[in-house]
Amino acid sequence: MRHTRFAALVLAAAVSSASLLAQTAGQDAKSAGHDTAQATKNTGHAISKGTETGYDKTKTGTTKAARATSHGTKKAAVKTKDTTVDAADATAHGTKVAASKTASGTKKLANKVSGKD
Repeated sequence: MRHTRFAALVLAAAVSSASLLAQTAGQDAKSAGHDTAQATKNTGHAISKGTETGYDKTKTGTTKAARATSHGTKKAAVKTKDTTVDAADATAHGTKVAASKTASGTKKLANKVSGKD
């Protein structure tokens, strides 16, 4: 009988302590709502941080691209100018040579026609 009382006492203590630890459905819902709110807040912070990082990297990349484009454009302008000057000089020289040869050929033809040759 002693064992029976002891077993009943242990069983009563276990049931009593379990009921102290158990939460009601309302407490469970409140806890779940709090956990959801905290997870949403953490997600919002992560999205905000990622957006700021993306903005900063885009800004830096755009600045670098603008500088590189400006440098490339200036370099191309100088090369285009140099090439244009060279082409103009070659055209002027070729025109002078052609004019001189045309004048010489015309003079020879005129002399042949007039019989001076």
